[in-house]
Amino acid sequence: QVQLVESGGGLVQAGGSLRLSCAVSRKIVYFNRMAWYRQSSGKERELVAYITDGARTNYEDTVRGRFTITRDITRNTVHLQMNSLKEEDTAVYYCHALFRGDDYWGQGTQVTVSS
Repeated sequence: QVQLVESGGGLVQAGGSLRLSCAVSRKIVYFNRMAWYRQSSGKERELVAYITDGARTNYEDTVRGRFTITRDITRNTVHLQMNSLKEEDTAVYYCHALFRGDDYWGQGTQVTVSS
């Protein structure tokens, strides 16, 4: 079993920054992929960014250049640095892990961007 615990969400003004963290209960170096998703009110959950076991990253178009996903394999933690935040970034952000063909999710952390 794998547990994911997100932290770092909150309220921030447009143009500000937040850093989300996802603490993982197992060694993430063995994980196929770690990712951040988000879900805003009335919308489907969408992929924001991911990092593979080979440290390759990819981003959703609207966040590319503003968000950065990183991983710390010594602390089994994945981060999402979010800069130049916009109101449309408001959502619940979820950490996701793909491990041996199984999907694991965190409980989510709320990010609210005010004008």
